Amino acid sequence: MIDPASSVIEHARALVEDRSLKAVAAWKQANPGGLAVGHMPIYVPRPLLEAIGCLPVAVFGGGEIDIIRGDSYFQSYICHIPRSTVELALAGDLAVLDGMLFPESYTAYVDLPQNFDPAVGGKFYALELRRIARELAARGAAPLRPEALRAAIAAESSRRQAIEELDAIRRTEPWRLRASEAYLVVRAGAALPAAEHERLVREFVAAIQRRTARAVDNVRVVLVGSFCEQPPFELIRALERAGCDIVDDDFQLGMRMIDGPIEVGSDEDPVDALARGYLQQGRDTASRYIGDLVKGAALIRRVKACHADGVIFAAASFCDPALLDQPMLETALTRADVPHTNFKFSENNGQFQVIREQAGAFSDAVKLWGAAS
Repeated sequence: MIDPASSVIEHARALVEDRSLKAVAAWKQANPGGLAVGHMPIYVPRPLLEAIGCLPVAVFGGGEIDIIRGDSYFQSYICHIPRSTVELALAGDLAVLDGMLFPESYTAYVDLPQNFDPAVGGKFYALELRRIARELAARGAAPLRPEALRAAIAAESSRRQAIEELDAIRRTEPWRLRASEAYLVVRAGAALPAAEHERLVREFVAAIQRRTARAVDNVRVVLVGSFCEQPPFELIRALERAGCDIVDDDFQLGMRMIDGPIEVGSDEDPVDALARGYLQQGRDTASRYIGDLVKGAALIRRVKACHADGVIFAAASFCDPALLDQPMLETALTRADVPHTNFKFSENNGQFQVIREQAGAFSDAVKLWGAAS
């Protein structure tokens, strides 16, 4: 029997594996004068870019490519993703982008606020958003207009709602929708306008609801630590083959950073609403300052909300934010009697047998001696 979701999965896989960004080139051809602006795959204010006629493009690194010239720009003991991204740029794979952190392209540092007081951090971040819009307009983007930003914020909120519906199926029926499939469909949006990606996600949701599937007695886990550099796709599949249903994760955090829709008041400047959304609705993560909140509390809430049996920490090698956060998160899980295990990876990993055996042993241990209460 043909899987009704197979065509969507293959389309998503083609977008994910489009290393030279042919889809971005096609978008630019269809939108003369439009700018493609690359960014690293954690949070950036994508609605701001769409509102001024730009296509935001998340760059996830080079995967399994050999890094040769990239290592001459960065020391070898940092995480793999910046080195492999430079390798892609030097090879010409990112030439279609009009802006990125490379020579002869527009360069901007998105300075996210560390003070969550709307009168301080919110004002600062709104000024940063306006600065980036002005600089891109000077390079050919459209001027920032309130009505366009309102529409872009609404489109991004609708995209997030579609992704949340996808994630809800993973939580309730993980045997119907594998995390590896959801990974492809969500990551496919890295170089798609919000409305186009929403349609793709909703098409996939409709297709998987027509699937014939049976429940499987796997261990339900939350996977933490892959908010920027992404694990190889086959590593995710290895965890699934080891008997783990990944019911929640921080893959593609840039698509999931804001919880819920961003509401824009009728008399409110939408730039201020976009800034407020990050301050008040942003997820707790190693890449975001949480002020006086308790480290690990949000993770425990996620575990309970997903009815997960345990947590797997999967951080990229040399990822300082994730690896510095991990001991505090593990302490919180231990106090809450939540089983957990950990491993490190690099995006160019090719062998996963050891990780699969470790995940399988964790799965068996949880089944034998109990899960999170």
